[in-house]
Amino acid sequence: MASFVDLFAGIGGFHFAFKELECVFASEIEQNAQKTYLLNHPNTPLFGDITQKEVQDKIPAKFDILCGGFPCQAFSIAGLRKGFDDSRGILFFEIANIVKKHMPKVIFLENVKNLKSHNKGQTFLTIQTSLEKLGYYVFSEVLNSSTHANIPQNRERIFIVAFNKNKVKNYNDFSFPKPIKLTKTIKDCLEHSKQDDKFYYNNKSQYYKQLKKEILKKDTIYQLRRIYVRENKSNLCPTLTANMGTGGHNVPLILDDFGIRKLTPRECFNFQGYDNTLKLPNIAFSKLYMQAGNSITLPLVKRIAKQILKVL
Repeated sequence: MASFVDLFAGIGGFHFAFKELECVFASEIEQNAQKTYLLNHPNTPLFGDITQKEVQDKIPAKFDILCGGFPCQAFSIAGLRKGFDDSRGILFFEIANIVKKHMPKVIFLENVKNLKSHNKGQTFLTIQTSLEKLGYYVFSEVLNSSTHANIPQNRERIFIVAFNKNKVKNYNDFSFPKPIKLTKTIKDCLEHSKQDDKFYYNNKSQYYKQLKKEILKKDTIYQLRRIYVRENKSNLCPTLTANMGTGGHNVPLILDDFGIRKLTPRECFNFQGYDNTLKLPNIAFSKLYMQAGNSITLPLVKRIAKQILKVL
């Protein structure tokens, strides 16, 4: 059976995508994400900070696939776009060091689409060149969850798949999945019963008057953007962000039969393509929102994983 390691593992999206394979090592620094990961993948050897030598030393000598949604804040529009000047940007080089030591057959990485254009393309070129120098052939593409995963969320991400040319002779057989028709709608991801009162806005909220005036349709998603409300007219959920649970800014809002409310954490995971078999621990909702915003869109990663396994 092929094996993989799961770096910057979050709640284990890559693990779900490769669930037929053996996960021999996982690393995630954030303790609440670790709780969600272990609840869903209880038998995985999960460790903390991958920058620590003692953690890297626990990676088995041999494995086939290295997965990682390495931290993207350094390259994101939402961040300051400092890239490699930000310590989070340098985490790519931790991946490169692990690759150099273990030389897996495949590297499978995910990041924000801005990684491609950051610093006039120099950041991405550095990443690509680093992998090529180690003997890998690099494929990359920006794909959207709404066009490639049948998920009604506007979420563009860059995916990097690199094959070890010495170990995978037919690497040129790889191709990213083609677009598929979007048949799911926002309603497919929403709960239709009354949700807990804490998700609803009432006249005690400073935003209530403004929301009541502007949120009038039940078949769309709105966003509260600090000082104004934006309707998403594309019939897609806007890109879910890691900070959507930390106050008014960026929270997706809907009008249901019972009032104006925020999406629940479970609905946010629905918009990432997880079904109800995903177990959520009893932790602060702000942490669950963060985990959903940081996660991969599962059906899209599954489609890419299938293409990788076809080549292997």
